[in-house]
Amino acid sequence: MGHTRQDEWDTHYADGKTFRRLGDTERALLAAHVPAPAEGGRALDVGCGLGELAAHLASVGYTVDAVDWSDSALARAGTTHPAGVRWLRLDIERDDLAPLRQDGYDLITLRLVYPFFRNRSRAMDALARRLREGGAIVVVTPLAATTPEERRDIALDETEIGLLSSGWKRVDRFDAEGLAMLILRGRVQPEG
Repeated sequence: MGHTRQDEWDTHYADGKTFRRLGDTERALLAAHVPAPAEGGRALDVGCGLGELAAHLASVGYTVDAVDWSDSALARAGTTHPAGVRWLRLDIERDDLAPLRQDGYDLITLRLVYPFFRNRSRAMDALARRLREGGAIVVVTPLAATTPEERRDIALDETEIGLLSSGWKRVDRFDAEGLAMLILRGRVQPEG
């Protein structure tokens, strides 16, 4: 599987390109399954792109940190959604994660980003360590079965979804207008 380089993402966003918009079904599933805690919760949107999901999470009560490694995406996101989100330029796999909240997050979202991780298990372990007790990681991804062959590298097949789901006490899976939404809770600590 080929991996996209940072300069390619910068060019993508600088050229005015976007990705699939946040759908009503996704919004409804998030509201039903990971609503912001009454006392306010913290959310981390990984690979936030143009910030649509981060801005949505802020609008429903989360305090949001949104990270991406594309300067052009973050510039557009900050202009389009100026309030309620802390925008951070960060490569979640390679950079020091010190800029993230030390007290963790109630919700971590990875929308249309998980297939691009170079080392998926290491990235998920690092994110799981940032999850507060009772929190959830939400992964939204295209499915290989419904993705054209030439775009297969942006999607997950059932084996990959099984690997992503292993190691969690509870996994809920929903269809979000053709995308799979996985809600992962209760990371099982590896033995040894």
